[in-house]
Amino acid sequence: MIRLPRGTQLVVASHNQGKVREIKALLGPHGIEPISAGSLGLPEPEETGLSFAANAELKALAAAKAGKHPALSDDSGLCIAALDGAPGIYSARWAGPTKDFRIAMTRIHDELRDKGLSTSAARFVCALSVALPSGEYQTFEGEVRGALSFPPRGDHGFGYDPIFVADGMSQTFAEIDPMVKHAMSHRARAFEKLLHSGIFTESL
Repeated sequence: MIRLPRGTQLVVASHNQGKVREIKALLGPHGIEPISAGSLGLPEPEETGLSFAANAELKALAAAKAGKHPALSDDSGLCIAALDGAPGIYSARWAGPTKDFRIAMTRIHDELRDKGLSTSAARFVCALSVALPSGEYQTFEGEVRGALSFPPRGDHGFGYDPIFVADGMSQTFAEIDPMVKHAMSHRARAFEKLLHSGIFTESL
């Protein structure tokens, strides 16, 4: 069982600054010192897993071994019912080599329109994996359900946030206050499971 006492340096195994900001915000109250993989010059491993959990695990393990510190990795994406779950684990790849999510959102809109649809049920999924340099790891998953809305709206968030409206809400993830999103997002729900596991502790 992994245990990380207060003051532990934890590598956030992501080069996506939006994810890094959200994860650092979640870690803030728990006395953990986050370090981004980018600041350590760690390379991004190829995501060869066939699930969010598998990709999160391989990224966390690679960062933990290369950075010689415990590491936390996130693999997340948007799964659209009308597109048979796509883009799913390929959510970042749909944004192209420049990570321009306007391209990805336009593609989604076009593919739905080709099916005669203007929206679809969708869900954001997140897998968080904590790994040690020794190779031990634990993984936690969360999701939030909702529907798509076009055109994209809002300036907060990142990725597909401007087209996702969570169930029970009228604004997109990019329109709501970031702290509101942090409290109920797929990442927050995975993080809640991580907390309940007792990984963060006052002392060893």
